[in-house]
Amino acid sequence: MARSRATPPVPRTVWALGFVSLFMDVSSEIIHALLPLFLTVTLGASVMMVGLVDGIAEATAAIAKVVSGYVSDRMGRRKPLILLGYGLAALSKPLFPMAGSAATVLLARFIDRSGKGMRGAPRDALIADVTPREARGRAYGLRQALDSTGAFLGPAMAIGLMIAFHDDIRRVFWIAALPAVIAFLIIVFAVSDKPGKAVDTASCPPIALADLKRLPARFWKVVALGGIFTLARFSEAFLILKATQAGLPIMAAPLVLVAMNLVYSLGAYPAGALADDHSARWLLQAGLVLLVVADAVLAFTTGVPMAFVGIALWGGHMAMTQGLLSKLVADHAPEEAAGSAFGLFNLTLGIATLIASALAGILWESIGPRATFIAGGAFAASAIVLAQVILPRRPEPA
Repeated sequence: MARSRATPPVPRTVWALGFVSLFMDVSSEIIHALLPLFLTVTLGASVMMVGLVDGIAEATAAIAKVVSGYVSDRMGRRKPLILLGYGLAALSKPLFPMAGSAATVLLARFIDRSGKGMRGAPRDALIADVTPREARGRAYGLRQALDSTGAFLGPAMAIGLMIAFHDDIRRVFWIAALPAVIAFLIIVFAVSDKPGKAVDTASCPPIALADLKRLPARFWKVVALGGIFTLARFSEAFLILKATQAGLPIMAAPLVLVAMNLVYSLGAYPAGALADDHSARWLLQAGLVLLVVADAVLAFTTGVPMAFVGIALWGGHMAMTQGLLSKLVADHAPEEAAGSAFGLFNLTLGIATLIASALAGILWESIGPRATFIAGGAFAASAIVLAQVILPRRPEPA
């Protein structure tokens, strides 16, 4: 469908936030690409512990998003909480190379994901604040594209660093702290708040009942859809474990995230542009179909090449769905409660992630990897049906 009016440009602040995400993801994904192997090989933790560490970390981030989103609405400002969140993430990075047990890794992930929670809802709300409604698909798609560019550069760098440092994971983790500092500096100098009116928080407990009543039924439908969808999306750590089980050498394990995020980064912006002009329902369902196919391939493949086919399809579903879900939240929540809406949405996703990652680990150890991916495909199929029921056939007017 052709556009009937000039396309608004993506605001400068969205570009800045995109590059912040890029550099922070370079830092985080260098660590994330090696962390499952660091836990299981270096520290001797179980696969179930890998799932619990990721699940607890993501649930922590989700809970923090509720508080930070609400507070940013009340302050009328987003940048202070974004700055605090990225600062905590940067400070957590040295804990990984110093870890001597899975408990220390869990602490580092807790601090890192607390920072992610602090910044996530205010950042997504700020994008909604500064972007015209008719350009939000492209704005969220651009941020996701830059974010996932960092997410494939990080693992690629991890491979080079592992070669340079002769598989010394701890030294690689030390290097990973540097891009996080760059991300923090970009926020300081290049991210601007949209002027807003602060609200007195003295008489307002976090997430008061009155705030929940301001959120319409259509928003809660998006929340329900996001929760079911996220049950199908356990941690990418299981993709790494699947590929290494299929025969991928440990040194090359970061290639899993390189492949997934390369597809993700290439597809996120075009998918966002489509979301500005077309029905969210068929776009989301198309992404979920990709996830079902990815899970089927990963469940029944035994070799490295086919494992990477499944991993690429997983990246395709991320490109189709992640920016779209953010756009759906922004479009279905009142402007004055955007931070709270993103916080509540991400709380639901965090709880679902905790359940999904813990269940994935339990199924992996008690039945086998195939059961993990079959369960993920079943939840994705359920989300396809739910999207058919609750999302409109046509795009809503801007």
